[in-house]
This record gives sequence, C-alpha cells and structure tokens, in this order.
Amino acid sequence: MKIYYFLSTLGIFLLPQSAFAQDHNTHSTAGLNAEQIFGLLEMPFLAIALIFSFLTATKLKGGKFGSGMTLLAWGFVVMALGHLHMQIAHIFNYNIFKNLFGETPGNYIWFVALILTWGLSALGFYKIYKASKI
Repeated sequence: MKIYYFLSTLGIFLLPQSAFAQDHNTHSTAGLNAEQIFGLLEMPFLAIALIFSFLTATKLKGGKFGSGMTLLAWGFVVMALGHLHMQIAHIFNYNIFKNLFGETPGNYIWFVALILTWGLSALGFYKIYKASKI
C-alpha cells in the first residue's frame, strides 16, 4: 500500500503542468498561460494557510505548541510574500526586489527571504516535535 502512495505522489509531481507551475523563467505575454494560472491558484491556499496558522497559534495560547505554531505562521507570511513577489514578476515582468534595491542586493534579499521562510518553518516544526515527545 505504501508503494502505491509513493508512486501516485511521484506521478503527480512529474506531470508536465505541475512542473510548469514551478518554473520561474516565464515572462509576461498577451494573456495568462498555464503556468501563470497555476501560480495564481496557489495564492488562495497560502491565504488559507496563513489564516488558520495564526488562528491555531492564537487558540494554543503560547506554550510549546503555540510558540511552534507561531513560528510556522510567520514562516507562512514570508512564504506568501515571496510567492506574491514571484507572481508579480511572472505576470507583469516586474521584479520588486531588483527594482527597489538593485540587481545584486535584490538577489541577496530574495535569498534571505528564502532562508527566513525555511528557518522559521523548520524551527516551528522542531518546537512542535519537541513538545509532542513524551
């Protein structure tokens, strides 16, 4: 049964359209193409993740689980802003970081945002993991 889940998950990730949705080299055209539409479709799910992560963190009222969930929620905020930035770059061909801060500093800021997202998420999951151990 586990091999079935593995193969079906692998098949989903290898579909051409899902691969196009992760392509970061698209530019603005006359209309929205498939990869831009798929990119836009992830935005409501990120908004839902943001809302429920902060609601969950608030309900947990601090503590070990609550602090881990708060870190995850802030990681989702940085992730959502990064994805919004990517969609603006893909659809309007306007790179916010590079236009505001320049070519090299914009790339460094993008890199820091990625590391911040991964770090907050990893630390949040680690705190939740440590709190769940008996």
